[in-house]
Amino acid sequence: MTAIGTEGSNKTRNIPITVFTGFLGAGKTSIILSLLPQLPPDYKVVLLKNEFGDVEVDSQLAKQSSLAAVSEILNGCMCCVLVGQMKTALLEIREKFRPDRIIIECSGSAFPATLAFQIRELERETEDDLKLDAIVTVIDAENFAGYEDTSPTAKMQASYTDVILINKWEHISERALDILIDHLSTLNDTTPKIRCRGRAGVDPNLIFGLDSKLFRTKEDAPAGSTHHDEVETATIYRGSSGLKHAHTHAHAHPEGCMCDHTAGGETQIRDAAVEGEEVTVDRGTLERALQGLSKETVWRVKGFVRLDDGVHILNWAFGRSELHALPDSDISDVVKLTVMGERGEVKRAARKLAEAIQAAVL
Repeated sequence: MTAIGTEGSNKTRNIPITVFTGFLGAGKTSIILSLLPQLPPDYKVVLLKNEFGDVEVDSQLAKQSSLAAVSEILNGCMCCVLVGQMKTALLEIREKFRPDRIIIECSGSAFPATLAFQIRELERETEDDLKLDAIVTVIDAENFAGYEDTSPTAKMQASYTDVILINKWEHISERALDILIDHLSTLNDTTPKIRCRGRAGVDPNLIFGLDSKLFRTKEDAPAGSTHHDEVETATIYRGSSGLKHAHTHAHAHPEGCMCDHTAGGETQIRDAAVEGEEVTVDRGTLERALQGLSKETVWRVKGFVRLDDGVHILNWAFGRSELHALPDSDISDVVKLTVMGERGEVKRAARKLAEAIQAAVL
């Protein structure tokens, strides 16, 4: 198996597409970025990301990597209402970059069946110039048992995939890991299950070049699949000055959609900054506010925050947080965060977090 495949001309070889799915905070972006240093220097990869809200957090990280390009689809879901945008984006990537591989990173609540069907249609339209290589599901070993109880989508992501990557397993005991693997096998007993190597991720030869057999026809879709409104989002915002336009995100789901999102509309908010007020967030205050979040109801917080030493990307998932500095950033907002979690609980938690850091919930 030539998984990476550098021989031959890009003009004649098809462009394989690898789709990464997995629940919120599973670590999809980190694993994708860990693959890049393991590839040949002349191997060209383009990342197509679908994100909750309009906060291009992971794309900022990706742009600091060796990716040839990063394309974002925001304010909606690629696996249903924005599936047409995905097709357009893939064709544009093909024409503009002619990469060796395209990686698609789905939003955390997306089930990729519809997306995979669209790629199969592109296979026919482009005479296999664009071709689905694999669907890869990332599992957060530390938290899967918790969110799987409330998320049918998480179960489907683990059930309909070419390979399962078990991430964050070093945070649990060997017995807990054995129980998790046994449970994953009840959901999907034939799919390989691979432990990630911490920050080193996974060997690309294990997930590239699989030539997926999934979703070749509509009949391959899981029986009885329905749409579940599992994930709700809220936006926390604090600008530098003036009256700001902001958006919560309207997301109308067609019948049979297999993803989960929340809906909203356009609003206006006067930002929290006033004359003479500090336009930064105290790091200690932020950390204490994040510690007060319940990982039972809030699953992810991600976005930008301006601290005393500059703009940082905040990535909080199930109680664990990281701050990644963005040197020379042109982001002017003090706070722009997307909070994701259980429907009916997120807005309350977001308001409490916003109050602590002198911001507002849109």
